[in-house]
Amino acid sequence: MTSAIVPLESFLDLPAHARLLGLDLGTKTIGLALSDVERRIATPLETIQRVKFGVDAAALLKIAAKYSVAGLVIGLPLNMDGSEGPRVQSTRAFVRNLSPLTDQPIVFWDERMSTLAVTRTLLDADASRAKRAAVVDKMAAAYILQGALDRLTRLAPAPEGDEEFEA
Repeated sequence: MTSAIVPLESFLDLPAHARLLGLDLGTKTIGLALSDVERRIATPLETIQRVKFGVDAAALLKIAAKYSVAGLVIGLPLNMDGSEGPRVQSTRAFVRNLSPLTDQPIVFWDERMSTLAVTRTLLDADASRAKRAAVVDKMAAAYILQGALDRLTRLAPAPEGDEEFEA
């Protein structure tokens, strides 16, 4: 088994009705989100408490198998200026170690502002600190995955017969 880091456009060639799994890799947790089979909507799924790589990878791959996931979208925590810092290096190392364990293609997706956007949404909803802590990682994963899904929708060719009506 060897997955590849691929450009998002290659996900257009994935089998129909196969889901994507979004990941928000943190130092203590991994937030997970799942797409619907039409790859239009991302839904927060769960949060894995990080233990060590082998345990984390096994849990992640078990979930991917359970939902017949065809590809992984992993948030890349770039700095605000677009540069790569220690968190990006850690994310890339995780993916380098995960790649030989799965055949699923992997896409990196810019996750700048994802946690901040989700936290603001939860604050606007008047969620308690405990509630925010419990859901922020999987909601950030959904935010990351939704961004990739939206981009995929814009990249997809229009279905036959969907052309504008010409008079």
